[in-house]
Amino acid sequence: MTQAAVSPPVEPAQPAEPGKPARSTGPLARLRDPAWYQEYGVYVAVAVVLLFNALFTDHFMTADNFRTQLVQVAPIVIVALGMALVIGTEGVDLSVGSTMALAAAFLPLYLGYGLVPALVVSLLAGAVVGAVNGTLVSLIGLQPIVATLALFVGGRGLALVMADGQLKQIVNPDLLSLGTGSFLGVPLVVWIAGVLAVAVAFLVQRTTFGRQIVAVGGNRSAAALAGLPVKRVLIGVYVLCGVLAALAGVLATARLTASDPSSLGTLMELSAITAVVVGGTPLNGGSIRVLGTVAGALLMQLLRATLVKHDLPDSTAQIAQAAIIIAAVYVARERRSR
Repeated sequence: MTQAAVSPPVEPAQPAEPGKPARSTGPLARLRDPAWYQEYGVYVAVAVVLLFNALFTDHFMTADNFRTQLVQVAPIVIVALGMALVIGTEGVDLSVGSTMALAAAFLPLYLGYGLVPALVVSLLAGAVVGAVNGTLVSLIGLQPIVATLALFVGGRGLALVMADGQLKQIVNPDLLSLGTGSFLGVPLVVWIAGVLAVAVAFLVQRTTFGRQIVAVGGNRSAAALAGLPVKRVLIGVYVLCGVLAALAGVLATARLTASDPSSLGTLMELSAITAVVVGGTPLNGGSIRVLGTVAGALLMQLLRATLVKHDLPDSTAQIAQAAIIIAAVYVARERRSR
């Protein structure tokens, strides 16, 4: 005799907590959840912008245009990766644009010794800026916005002094190849940005240092009580941010074929912060979204290019960027309040 299948008893729905409405878990409810928008909103926005251009923008969905957009966004992605690490510790680095200018100012001074020494010196300059920022934040106890504001002003001033306030042409072919060369049809700057994104994602998700960054950003006092090297972690994060900003300055200089400390990296700190925030990394730390940061930088670049293609002024792009930042911060605040 075969046994009849017995359906398991249906458990009653869990009652809602006193004072709180019962939460629905259907698809429409997820669309009303701020957490969904913070995690996936940037990817949806990129898809919408691409769809709009496919339908209404001539010659946008071409290989040459995508190549141009990726080359232009690569330095922003590199700087934003370092900014994401800093914001993950509940900090911010306003000096990244000045660090780019400082790295660019060092290049012409040491290119006579070869490309490698010039690169090493430029990246060391970024590391020193990061170490100063990290020391001011972790050891002196200054607020990150105050500590990095000092080098936001002083770093560019030092770069202008080193360059005598002049634009200097770059003729070193090895350096120029970093900005104009390609591998397998993909520009080298795009390869570098992609490799760094993978490296930072691995750092955050798979290494002890990455877990320490998230722990420090989530609760610095608790991390210190747990025995984590909070001060060393903070200094390390700002050093990494400075090195990445310096590398972005080197690549931007190679692409522009000139070192111009007066304008290189201007407003880069705002672009990087925008990419990080729009990508879903909360400003109060404790979480780092690397892929979201890359998508956020790409979204801002595509939006700007779309408006330019439709003959709208750059000021319109800035207004749209501001609106997106406000929306991203609002979504993050709503998620924390729930």
